[in-house]
Amino acid sequence: MAKKILIVDDAVFMRMMLKGILEPYGYEIVGEAEDGDKAVELFKQLKPDLVTMDIIMTNMGGIESLREIKRIDNNAKVVVISAVDQRQALLETIRLGAKDFIVKPFEEERVLSVVKKALEK
Repeated sequence: MAKKILIVDDAVFMRMMLKGILEPYGYEIVGEAEDGDKAVELFKQLKPDLVTMDIIMTNMGGIESLREIKRIDNNAKVVVISAVDQRQALLETIRLGAKDFIVKPFEEERVLSVVKKALEK
């Protein structure tokens, strides 16, 4: 059965890129969210196997939504995606329980490797 993924990023282009990378490898994109509020709402509804989470977004950001998702389900698997200049934020997300991170601009191989590894843990 295909692993279900929720993609969270405020940029439509980034969500489309991730979807384009993951779907050909059999992952099912069950939802997309443009901010942390929507991410938490969709996480509760869809119960995905994995969430890809941008850090900087409007309304609720990635760190806050990661914290909320882990409060809902401590076993939730979240991979954080951020720009290079957000190292402190990345360290915070790992401390909060993110499985791994991907730095923008990302390469397809890195995305696939991190997602596969996170789902195996």
